[in-house]
Amino acid sequence: MPTVTSGKVLVTGANGYIAVWVVKSLLEQGYSVRGTVRSEDKATHLRETFKSFGDKLEIVIVPDITKEGAFDEAVKGVDAIEHTASPFHFNAVEPDELIVPAVHGTTGVLKSAQAHGAAVKRVVITSSCAAVLEPTTTPRVFSEADWNEASVREVKERGRAADAAAKYRASKTLAERAAWEFYEKNKAGLGWDLVVLNPPFVFGPAIHAVDKPENLNESANDWYFSVLKGKRDNEALVNIGSSYVDVRDLALAHVVALTKPEAAGERIIVSAGPWKWQDFVSAAHRVDSSLPAGNTSYDPSKATHLIQYAPEKQRKLLGIKFRTLEETTKDTIEDFKARGWL
Repeated sequence: MPTVTSGKVLVTGANGYIAVWVVKSLLEQGYSVRGTVRSEDKATHLRETFKSFGDKLEIVIVPDITKEGAFDEAVKGVDAIEHTASPFHFNAVEPDELIVPAVHGTTGVLKSAQAHGAAVKRVVITSSCAAVLEPTTTPRVFSEADWNEASVREVKERGRAADAAAKYRASKTLAERAAWEFYEKNKAGLGWDLVVLNPPFVFGPAIHAVDKPENLNESANDWYFSVLKGKRDNEALVNIGSSYVDVRDLALAHVVALTKPEAAGERIIVSAGPWKWQDFVSAAHRVDSSLPAGNTSYDPSKATHLIQYAPEKQRKLLGIKFRTLEETTKDTIEDFKARGWL
């Protein structure tokens, strides 16, 4: 299948935490980027951040990604699409507040690519391990073959009473399902192929526009207050965890996914490994002893990780060497210190 090693790449939701790093990685690798944002004020920071790249970066306004034909103009003349735009928060009352934009934004960009993306050769969608995992009380290793049917079921049965995390996870599952269904149904007539990346928790420094810790995106906000501000008790520190990837490694995965012929039609989990909150707290304390030490009785070798992900497919198809938990911690602390937040 065709790959995209140069040319212009459309990045949707280009002002998001992950997306800005994707834009940066693409520009640094010599691509031109057309980024979509919802309003002009969201474009200012991007233009300022990447002004050294001159006209290699173009910003276009797509006010509502759920609107029919929202991306029709944006896809014209691009060689590839990185679709990162999707809501991520736990404040939804109605599940559809998350599900509708996630599903319509994803199918909308694919429909636009089908109808107007004559030059498009590959579409990469940022999904999530939220579409892979199911809550478990015993340790389990999930792979690309797994789908989070449990959250979809919960949202169907309980509606607005469903757990906040289930609403978000269902939105990611249904959006990714819709993408694959569209692709399978239409692929015989498409000039492009599809790759989906599924990261778990995404941590690391921020380069998007953010004025205070409270306004950080969900994962970085949680990291800041859990690791640096003692938000969690000793019990939670050693028992709560998942898997993670550094935002910069995930951005690189988005670029590498454009260049590998064998990634065509594949769903790829992009995970650096498991963690408990105390792993990050201990790493942060080693960087700066004035930061909380957390639960000092914790022994990482005895930790039980309920949710892990099989790494084989990522290694084979993308081959990214991930930053360690220590590196992510050190660089994130440096970022927060530079902002005056520590």
